[in-house]
Amino acid sequence: MNLSSPPWKCFRLPIVMIFFSLSMSRITINALSTATPTLTKPIQKPLVKSIEDSEKKVSVTTADIALRPRSYKIGRSYNSALSALRIYKSIYGDLAMPRRFVIPHNSDVYPEEWHGVDLSNTVYDMKWWQNNVAKHPKRVAELNDLGFVWGRLQPEWNIVLEALITYSCLNDGSLLIPSSFVVPHGDKNWSMSTWGLSLGNCVHRIRTRHDYVRSHPDRFTQLDNMNFIWDVSEINFVKFFKALSCYARIEFGVNGSFSRKRAVSLRVPSTFVVPCNHDVWPKDLWGYPLGAKCGAVRHKQLYIKNHPERREALENVGFIFGPNSTTGWLQVIHAAAIYSNIHGRTLDVPQKFKVPFPPEDMQYAEGYCEELWPWPEHLWGLPLGQRLRDVRLRGRYLSGGSGDLRRSQLNALGFNWKPKRGRRKQQQTIPSC
Repeated sequence: MNLSSPPWKCFRLPIVMIFFSLSMSRITINALSTATPTLTKPIQKPLVKSIEDSEKKVSVTTADIALRPRSYKIGRSYNSALSALRIYKSIYGDLAMPRRFVIPHNSDVYPEEWHGVDLSNTVYDMKWWQNNVAKHPKRVAELNDLGFVWGRLQPEWNIVLEALITYSCLNDGSLLIPSSFVVPHGDKNWSMSTWGLSLGNCVHRIRTRHDYVRSHPDRFTQLDNMNFIWDVSEINFVKFFKALSCYARIEFGVNGSFSRKRAVSLRVPSTFVVPCNHDVWPKDLWGYPLGAKCGAVRHKQLYIKNHPERREALENVGFIFGPNSTTGWLQVIHAAAIYSNIHGRTLDVPQKFKVPFPPEDMQYAEGYCEELWPWPEHLWGLPLGQRLRDVRLRGRYLSGGSGDLRRSQLNALGFNWKPKRGRRKQQQTIPSC
């Protein structure tokens, strides 16, 4: 045993070779321990031989070997790397390489030693820079002439931060970045060091896993000062709530001058989209699919899952969490019952009749009492006449298993299934006080 070598170097032989030696030559462990190991790099089987073997054995295919990148940490000389960089620039025109650029195994352009090697991660790596360039001014000059992107050598966080600042400047201060956004290659608005950066994915990992900022309180502060959006769900809910409130204001006339909270019931059609170029709607809501969002909130608990305060806020503006058809029938039968009670158990409603609002002097009176007006606030403005006409002619609300029950409810209220044709006299709906 070579006493000049550290003891642990005696066990550098792979375990597989130990068992292979034991089975073939029956040498003892003591004899093995006295063997002096060589410190040379283990001989690897040539790739070409593996490809030839793959033609005989189906377990390894040529495609698998071609797609298997070799580690970029394998040492590459400066001159070899410079040659590869010149080839890349002659093909693409610059050295703003993708974050991962693996040279194909079957390339006829690049030297064979670079086949399967990630060129981008090799040259844009601080260790490669320190070992091959840092102490060689002439090499720095050569790389400058070639257009080497020095900004790629800085920590990844600096590149991400620079990209966030650029995105914010180009989008009026907004950092609501889509998860699929990639910094466009060749765009002069962006620094070359950020070209090809998957910024949307970086932002997603910052939000969900605190990548780049974990154990760095100063980076949290930097993002907060840039109005970084940590909770996208909150931003989306605020936009949905704003659209719903605008819809309530337009549909029911709810505005800031009304002193009491209105208990309206919002039933947004599933296909409703906020119209564009409409002064009534804020510009940032144009084209917003409010109907589809309402369905997602109602059926999938979008925005409100594990957020009871959001659910309460929606209920306060009249959002109904039940299906539109069920909610619509409950409103109709409620209004029909009140109408029938006012008109002597008769439900013969004119087609143009809408549930009336109370007089303004009654609405704003200090001693306002809801008992003075028979119609509850969530029914004000309901087109009861049109709804019942649809029931009569189109069978609206009467399909399904609850159809017979709803017919019996209407019959109990004195519903007229075959009204007389012609004009009707307007019936008084305000009760005597």
